[in-house]
Amino acid sequence: MANSNNNAAKPLILIVEDEVPLVTMLKYNLEQEGFRTAAAGDGEVALVMADEETPSLMLLDWMLPRMSGLEVCRQLRRGPRTRSIPIIMLTARGEEDDRVRGLNSGADDYIAKPFSIVELIARVRAVLRRTTPSHADETLQFGDISMDLAAHRVRRSERDIHLGPTEYRLLLHFMQHPGRVFSREQLLDTVWGRDVYVEPRTVDVHIRRLRKALNETEDDDLIRTVRSAGYALDAKSA
Repeated sequence: MANSNNNAAKPLILIVEDEVPLVTMLKYNLEQEGFRTAAAGDGEVALVMADEETPSLMLLDWMLPRMSGLEVCRQLRRGPRTRSIPIIMLTARGEEDDRVRGLNSGADDYIAKPFSIVELIARVRAVLRRTTPSHADETLQFGDISMDLAAHRVRRSERDIHLGPTEYRLLLHFMQHPGRVFSREQLLDTVWGRDVYVEPRTVDVHIRRLRKALNETEDDDLIRTVRSAGYALDAKSA
């Protein structure tokens, strides 16, 4: 009985996806991370399942049989029992206009295929922290990097990482938004503040310091440089 109760207390992730191998992979990895999972192969089934047991979060594919992910998202947002379900859209569509349409339809986040499972799980945890206070703990995790917000401590694997105040704020921002690319100007606004004048190239200096502190080798680097765009915390950069 204790095992059943413990299992019921785990966050439920509803995977709405018609690619069976992808569903299998997602279920395995999410369950390894301590989540319960359920799956629906089309949008109509997903709406019924979400109404029967409200999931903690939904991974919703854009291209589905019978009903598009966008329409599923819109209907969920109209339902009194389902309007607050956090939704991450999964799709092969990567253009900015498509991302905007997905977010405007009510999605909380968006991740384009192909994606790394490390990034996806980090996104799941980040959305749960933002949308569900009961899941907002004091530790952030991305890959082998952990941030203890209460103790103001950063570790990578078994190694303590010593960061200056600016590097700590940079890493915190990246950890709260894994996989997203931020321009220098966006980082200046969020990390330094809108009322502080700093040259955009100053961001590069602090990114180099952050990389030096985090990485023992070049292969360890999780900070991706996107030419003419900015930086992201991304498992694919390693």
